[in-house]
Amino acid sequence: MSRCLITGGRIVTAADDYRADILISGGRVSMIADAIPPEDGMQVHDASGLMVLPGGVDVHTHLETFIGPARTADTVDSATRAAAFGGTT
Repeated sequence: MSRCLITGGRIVTAADDYRADILISGGRVSMIADAIPPEDGMQVHDASGLMVLPGGVDVHTHLETFIGPARTADTVDSATRAAAFGGTT
């Protein structure tokens, strides 16, 4: 699997907010540092001016919605728990 370098992004987690580079290897984050030098053949993505988040953000959700006979499956509680366990935040 190829290695991917995300440079200059604003990393936002539940606990931190800072600028750094992220190296992804084998589908997992393998390093976070102030500056990681790119290697030959590595995919490099410039995230300057962008936020790098640990999960997807769904900006449009339907929770506890009733439309005629149809009803959504997720409640606010179940969707929050799903996001906390690695689902879409």
